[in-house]
Amino acid sequence: MPTRFRHAALIGKYQAQGIRPMLQSLADFLIAQGLEVSIERETALNTDWHEHGAYTPAELGQRCDIGVVVGGDGTMLGIARELAPFHLPLVGINQGRLGFITDIRASDWAAALGPMVQGDYEEEHRAMIEGEVWRDGEVIFQGLALNDVVVSRGHTASMVELRVDVGDEFVANMRADGLIIASPTGSTAYALSAGGPILHPAIGGWVVLPIASHTLSNRPIVLPDGQDVHVTIVAGRDSSASFDMHRLASLLHGDRVSVRRSATSVRFLHPRGWSYYATLRRKLRWYEGVV
Repeated sequence: MPTRFRHAALIGKYQAQGIRPMLQSLADFLIAQGLEVSIERETALNTDWHEHGAYTPAELGQRCDIGVVVGGDGTMLGIARELAPFHLPLVGINQGRLGFITDIRASDWAAALGPMVQGDYEEEHRAMIEGEVWRDGEVIFQGLALNDVVVSRGHTASMVELRVDVGDEFVANMRADGLIIASPTGSTAYALSAGGPILHPAIGGWVVLPIASHTLSNRPIVLPDGQDVHVTIVAGRDSSASFDMHRLASLLHGDRVSVRRSATSVRFLHPRGWSYYATLRRKLRWYEGVV
């Protein structure tokens, strides 16, 4: 059941010009609503604002019961991975461009946030992808992603050849610029620009699609998320694996990227009446029909 919150973590896109006044207004508003406020360390240091402390994400996860994130989807991606293990619910105030997961407009935050911190909100859980890179039987890299895992060619290579297995079953060899394994959340990110379908967040599946495939018959496929997906480097120089913004470069032939659904999910809070379809209409400009 929705509950009233008592201690808010405030996280901002500290690189944005002039964000400190908005963060201060948010802190004052939350305090007036009866909440204690703590500031994420990088946000505090880079805005030179220490009135409410400067805490690591792990400290915020232990101290706070709600996170308010100001910025774009990239800001949310970065902090969501770190706070998800603490089950801290997150609210996104959008100062970016698209804002699929930071869905409260910067001009409307007070009207939306007031009822939410008092317990009037809608909650959803978003699946995450976890995995690792294997080389000669040993794990050389581990990652966690909310959007996607991307295996791609090097900057100087023409393409990469990849073997894809699902569970113990061989699926395909693909020659392309790379391969995207996207969660439903990530289906509206890189995967969408590469020609993939949009998956509703409630679907338990992944989008797997090649990037600029050499063979036109290599098409996007939607897979259930109950089995591991393995991507092995067959050919291509200086390829890389990226878990959202965390990247391992210079994969070797025979290296294998293995991914699966994580036991950890991200909790997002939305204003009452929030609709995923309304978000798609607004962000993708699907204005035709009844709004």
